[in-house]
Amino acid sequence: MGDKAHTHPGAAGRAVAADQPASIRNVVLVGHSGAGKTTLVEALALTAGALNRAGRVEDGGCVSDYDDIEHRQQRSVQLSVVPVTWDGIKINLLDTPGYADFVGELRAGLRAADAALFVVSAADGVDGSTRMVWEECAAVGMPRAIVVTHLEAARADFEEMTRVCAEAFGAEDPDAVRPLSLPLHGPEGPDGHAPVTGLVGLLTQKLFDYSTGERKESEPGEDQLPRMDEARNRLIEGIISESEDETLMDRYLGGERVDVETLIKDLERAVARAAFFPVLPAAPAAEGARQGLGTVEVLELITRGFPTPLEREAPTVTTLDGTPRELKPCDPDGPLVAEVVKTASDPYVGRVSLVRVFSGTLRPDETVHVSGHGLADRGHEDHDVDERVGALSMPFGKQQRPVPQAVAGDLVSVAKLNRAETGDTLSAKDEPLLMAPWEMPDPLLPLAIQAHSKADEDKLSQGLARLVAEDPTMRLEQNQDTHQVVLWCLGEAHADVALERLRTRYGVQVDVVPHRVSLRETFATKAAGRGRHVKQSGGHGQDAICEIEVEPLPGGSGIEFVDKVVGGAVPRQFIPSVEKGVRAQAAKGVAAGYPLVDVRVTLLDGKAHSVDSSDAAFQTAAALALREAAADAKIHLLEPVAEVSVLVGDDYVGAVMSDLSGRRGRVLGTEQVAGGRTLVRAEVPEIEISRYAVDLRSLSHGTARFDRRYAGHEPMPPQVAERVRQQERAAS
Repeated sequence: MGDKAHTHPGAAGRAVAADQPASIRNVVLVGHSGAGKTTLVEALALTAGALNRAGRVEDGGCVSDYDDIEHRQQRSVQLSVVPVTWDGIKINLLDTPGYADFVGELRAGLRAADAALFVVSAADGVDGSTRMVWEECAAVGMPRAIVVTHLEAARADFEEMTRVCAEAFGAEDPDAVRPLSLPLHGPEGPDGHAPVTGLVGLLTQKLFDYSTGERKESEPGEDQLPRMDEARNRLIEGIISESEDETLMDRYLGGERVDVETLIKDLERAVARAAFFPVLPAAPAAEGARQGLGTVEVLELITRGFPTPLEREAPTVTTLDGTPRELKPCDPDGPLVAEVVKTASDPYVGRVSLVRVFSGTLRPDETVHVSGHGLADRGHEDHDVDERVGALSMPFGKQQRPVPQAVAGDLVSVAKLNRAETGDTLSAKDEPLLMAPWEMPDPLLPLAIQAHSKADEDKLSQGLARLVAEDPTMRLEQNQDTHQVVLWCLGEAHADVALERLRTRYGVQVDVVPHRVSLRETFATKAAGRGRHVKQSGGHGQDAICEIEVEPLPGGSGIEFVDKVVGGAVPRQFIPSVEKGVRAQAAKGVAAGYPLVDVRVTLLDGKAHSVDSSDAAFQTAAALALREAAADAKIHLLEPVAEVSVLVGDDYVGAVMSDLSGRRGRVLGTEQVAGGRTLVRAEVPEIEISRYAVDLRSLSHGTARFDRRYAGHEPMPPQVAERVRQQERAAS
């Protein structure tokens, strides 16, 4: 594997619609921003013949821009698909963003793929977020390989990077992370740097020279054999240790020579079942060259070592009432089950859905049932509708190439699914089914916005609805307490992209305003109040008097109203009016304008007029009584408190706990978690963690994550309460 001599691109080069799952490979590229994922995708497409030169798409004889600046910026934050063909196999390359803010796009890529290429920069190494994604893939048994890029960097060291990868990714078995090839360096230049010009295949012991832009095979020189033999022996031992032939290791240790074909077959099987993780060096093609270094080896690994969609277990599927439904793995003749893994808006076509077909065959112009998707709490409506599928096409950059159908295992773009959103299931209209949802990160950075003008206000609602339809990692909140429109995002870059899309794609200009948390007020001490509302205006007057007592209650009690009037001082028909007036005033607040909670209001006495008393008069008197009681009492400002759980590497536990304490947090406890991590639980005022999603990422170098849930409201410290009141006065 990876040692065949190719002098021409794979059959057809440009991918065509696949007619069977066995001829499809779905591969997601994973790695931190700047690792070289997109450059590698372009190099693979160039080698496979889908590009005629870097950044240009071969499209029926005409050349169109694939890599213009705007499109590259879009791809840096979005999942994109590049289909190519190699040796008759259609490969769907899913390029994912490296920014942590766009992990939703990464999760979509993982959902749609059957194997993963982890792209690691030889200059930068392995970051914590890449390790976490590796663990996610390991948890579901996804086959993985590692591609080391940036070999041209002055400090690049492939052997050292292989050791780092074995340490980072081979926690259970470092010997399972081994290189299949070693880079070969040319003569040193004036700067003392020797460029990488070729590779040596460790299994076949062949040298592959890429210096001319074409892969040429030759025999290695005597000076290269010692370095090659040492690495080759370690590779063979790693392959044999994962072999399904339990006698092979004993035979090998006994001196028996294992033939190369046996080793390659064992390697392919070990890679496909996620037991062995090969490392390959790669670099883009030089100017004017057609093949980038190592790209043939990567394509060979994908086509021969990565599993077909047939080898992936069928997804968990139920009927709409929750009854489990068994599916054969990736059966083109089975019931239709497909999933929308990405939704985008095209200014000319409208909504375009990227769909992975898991069962059956999807055809254009047929009616399907759209089911999903359990994200109502994020502003996404649940769906249970029939929709007509528009044209099917195969995405390639900005190009959309029509295809007649999409069989199980393939990816396809579907036009004009106006109701379907990311995460929805497409199935036959006469046999509606629902796939188990995939885990999406919870957006924890609030972005409060308001329309910039009246014209923007008219378009804001529709623009926001379309925005969240595309992105299930975004949550839309219409806060009833603060009357703010809040977009909950994953980070600052995520928020910036959302604002830019609103402006450029949907024509809505918004202003960002300070995010407000839902504060409350309560009585700290018992107090009494008298409300007198007496007015004569020449006609029917208003006359009502109420005397009340207010006392604090435990948190979460709300407003409790008690009637202790004796002797009919307040007629029975006006008692509900008094309660209504109390609750109305409590909702408005009695001190700083925040809702009053957790008090018992007792009506003790009052007075009515036989003619001028009314429902409205007693409501007003009750409100006046409550305000008078508040004027004589100590009022606490209550702030919402969240229970926060932070999963962080042991190296950063101290810094995280210190930071939480600085946010007025109370650490509730810690718990050791596998993989050298700790779960820290704390209660923290929500006003202190508005930007915690950003701050925690900086504090832990992107290796920690957290979740939060509302724990209750608690009294705010006096100095903080006074600061909040001053800010409110300044804002008004």
